[in-house]
Amino acid sequence: MKYRSRTEIVSSILDAANGGATKTKIMYKAFLSYNQLKEYLSVLIENNLLEYLEGTKTFKTTEKGLNFLKMHNAIGELLQTTIGNDKLI
Repeated sequence: MKYRSRTEIVSSILDAANGGATKTKIMYKAFLSYNQLKEYLSVLIENNLLEYLEGTKTFKTTEKGLNFLKMHNAIGELLQTTIGNDKLI
């Protein structure tokens, strides 16, 4: 696996937690160790991008988190378009 930026890792976590997911599910979907996951989860919860649901013991992406994902994906598409156009020249 290639090196990923913090932004890419955050995006993977938010995507995995979209609709609700356990720590284990997020860990496997985002390809993270347990220690990495714990660190990122606390930062994401602190910044209101992720919420913990006590009753079901799951994590869920918040509205703010979904907006982050939307913008991250849009930027990714723009970069691919730009790189694709550069190759044609």
